[in-house]
Amino acid sequence: MNPILAVPRPGTSDPDAIRAWVRDYYGRVLTHTTDLKTNACCASAAPPGWLVELMANVHVDVHERFYGCGYPIPDAIHDATVVDLGCGSGRDVYVLSQMVGQDGVVHGIDMTAAQLDVARATEDWHRRRFGYPESNVRFHRGYIEDLASLDIADGSVDVVVSNCVVNLSPLKDVVLSEVHRVLRPGGEFYLADVFVDRRLPEELAFDPVLHSECLGGAMYRSDFETLAARAGFGDPRTTTEAPIAIENEEIERKIGAARFTSVTYRLLKLDDLDAQCEDYGQVATYRGGIPNRDSVFWLDDHHAFELGRAERICGNTARMLTDTRFGPFFDVAERGAHFGVFPCGPTMAAAAYGETRDGEVCGPAGCC
Repeated sequence: MNPILAVPRPGTSDPDAIRAWVRDYYGRVLTHTTDLKTNACCASAAPPGWLVELMANVHVDVHERFYGCGYPIPDAIHDATVVDLGCGSGRDVYVLSQMVGQDGVVHGIDMTAAQLDVARATEDWHRRRFGYPESNVRFHRGYIEDLASLDIADGSVDVVVSNCVVNLSPLKDVVLSEVHRVLRPGGEFYLADVFVDRRLPEELAFDPVLHSECLGGAMYRSDFETLAARAGFGDPRTTTEAPIAIENEEIERKIGAARFTSVTYRLLKLDDLDAQCEDYGQVATYRGGIPNRDSVFWLDDHHAFELGRAERICGNTARMLTDTRFGPFFDVAERGAHFGVFPCGPTMAAAAYGETRDGEVCGPAGCC
């Protein structure tokens, strides 16, 4: 059995031991973002302007104790139910709180009490800052592999987000299965995380410091996409990616030639997607209306849609635009005859605006 896909073996990678490393590291060792030994758990690219405005409404204590490799902040989530896996001190929870509005709800889940203490201490401050009569956030202490114990019911969630946390889990397959369980049909798992270009040997993968710094548990992308497919997430889409510079000589010597990348994935809960891009003669036109996407909406790194411009798309992309929360914002031609494999290159809008891409969750330089 592939060791990356298997349940970790006791003694080298016992799940409870890994959780203990991570809980101690983020609860006791780290007291500020400057305590990190590498930049793997930090976003180095600047967020887009609209996100800067939302982040400015987040308490400074939350910012100082937050660790994440990107900005996995999804579009079109007004009134939605959102879950943030490994929310830490709550920065993304409070950004999402502003986006879902008073009638939406954001659940933040973390296993580290010290991090949740920071998040909860500022809950009423944020409620007043946002002008809400009642708080729309809920913080839960628990494991991201066990959402059922936190009363997150089947098919009850619109979007799950995660910011550089899945790599820390000793049971990544269980995380993906749990996310799939709680999502509604058409729901989305939107995650930024650290990936590596090879399967790491056990002495690196289960090194406590490397693991806690988001490197040891980094996922080989092929293995991750296999796990995603097994969990029910077909045709995973990359939205952004960028190389990670470790910037720590001791750790660079330890990891050798392995190269790490920050990647943001969009995984959608859609049944019966094609195994590859297929051509059914479909065309999609962006009608507008998605907040902060007045002119161009990016579904992934090669599917951009300009307001009013018709784009040829494959059958899977058509499903992603019609059978999800994006449906009200698109006109998509009905599925017609099958014309074979679809040459799924950049849309016209992606080719035109890819070099000057603006307003995305992570810019063209990536998250880290």
